[in-house]
Amino acid sequence: MGVRVHNGVMKLRIALTMGDPAGVGPELCVKVCSHPEVAALCDVVVVGNARVLSAAAVLAGVPVPSRILESAVVREDFPRGRVDAECGRAAYDALMSAIGMCQSGEADAVVTAPLNKAALHAAGVPEPGHTEILARATGSPRHALMLYSEKLACVFVTCHQSLASVPGNLSVSRVTEVVELAHAALKKLRGCAPRLALLALNPHAGEEGLFGDEERLHLIPAVRIARARGFNLSDPLPPDTAFVPEALTRYDAHVCMYHDQGAIPFKALAFDEGVNVTLGLPIVRTSVDHGTAFDIAWKPGSPARADSLLAAIRLAVRLSASPSASLSQ
Repeated sequence: MGVRVHNGVMKLRIALTMGDPAGVGPELCVKVCSHPEVAALCDVVVVGNARVLSAAAVLAGVPVPSRILESAVVREDFPRGRVDAECGRAAYDALMSAIGMCQSGEADAVVTAPLNKAALHAAGVPEPGHTEILARATGSPRHALMLYSEKLACVFVTCHQSLASVPGNLSVSRVTEVVELAHAALKKLRGCAPRLALLALNPHAGEEGLFGDEERLHLIPAVRIARARGFNLSDPLPPDTAFVPEALTRYDAHVCMYHDQGAIPFKALAFDEGVNVTLGLPIVRTSVDHGTAFDIAWKPGSPARADSLLAAIRLAVRLSASPSASLSQ
């Protein structure tokens, strides 16, 4: 793979995408590349546009990254802090180059700065976000998004879609699939069989069908299948009590039916140290747990914090260094 020897130490190579140039991604990339912990952990190649990254380094008051793979075209007067089709295309091109680096063995993992879904759409990219692009590019039909920290983990059955469309996209097979992916990922990260909480779709877990049939039709049969396969999975839990302190000590991860069901409590409890991980891929991919933050991008003093991107690099190195790096099983 991309392992390099530096001063007698084996170091993994990470392909770090700059994300949407109009957002905070370039600033975060230059900040983490100047962090002494990152230099000790791995060899980072920033995939994007050198001129954009140089401007971000000047703004942030840090050195320009020493390794940049030029893979995205960005006009000199690109807009800052707003949706732009060219910026969406640049983010997409950088991501595809980074995926190719992993597939060819030039890198051990992909770590991504945030892109903007509206900008992707404006650029003509059919997928709504990183997760779906990665799944298509790597030929991974079984995949899921996980938000991970040491205190809390959430894995999503559905992800980047409207709330109205969620019930129609639930099925016994999909819930079971995500439970399997969550079990494998948490076992790898925690070193033991995880305790998984299954969140209901409806208030009060449906109240025996009074508030909806999704629990009876999709979730309870999935619980039976998962338990028969040896997984430690709860009955469908009322979502409003699934993240209380006692529940957080009882479970290692929460399997959530839709994006905000897990993302809201996760970001309230673990925003700075949170990492976005794509499960089900043949490569390792981690990312920040937040978006492009147009409201603070390219502002004087560069207020954007790189904590989540630093955590994403740490986790990518940890996953890549294990005997079986893939989270596809």
